[in-house]
Amino acid sequence: MTNLERVALEIKTVGLYDLVLQDVQKIAGKKRVGEKEIEHILIDHPEILEAYKQTNLEYNLSNIHLRDIDLDNIPQKCRPKAEKVNENLAVLREIEKYTLAFEQSSTLVIIFSVEFFVLFSVQYFIVLLDLKEWQWPIYGTFALSIAVAWWYAKKEQKKYKEQSARYEALYEETLKLLEELEDEGCVKKADLWIMECEEHV
Repeated sequence: MTNLERVALEIKTVGLYDLVLQDVQKIAGKKRVGEKEIEHILIDHPEILEAYKQTNLEYNLSNIHLRDIDLDNIPQKCRPKAEKVNENLAVLREIEKYTLAFEQSSTLVIIFSVEFFVLFSVQYFIVLLDLKEWQWPIYGTFALSIAVAWWYAKKEQKKYKEQSARYEALYEETLKLLEELEDEGCVKKADLWIMECEEHV
């Protein structure tokens, strides 16, 4: 559901993907790389496509380059499958962020940020406010906050793992439904491609 033609164009022209473009240039062995060459590199080197997808997820951009099926313009017999595809696409877009490795997620960054804030607050209370007699209860509170942060991180990590597995299963189901709809002459996948990202325009 990721259009390689669009990916190649974006890698070549959008500054967000400069690091990915540098990797493509290294593989190609030259500075100027055409879109067709980038497409071939994406096929031969899946890690480049993965780097593109990771960049998108880090910036909350979707890797699903398909629009919903227009239910008004398809035969009645195709509607149940088309409705299911549209439902799946909506869920996939919603849970796509969980395909990012938890270690690279914004959730983990927020947890660390809160912990650093708590640590500096502890130092502020003890040193600047001269609360040395309260030192051990304050350190105890800090230790408790670390335990809570660890528990929350584990809970979120499990959620990422579960949602990522759900995403993979739903992705495969949707691809199969799209193939069936195309084989039955209900839709043309080529008509569903979104060839540019609004955030890049």
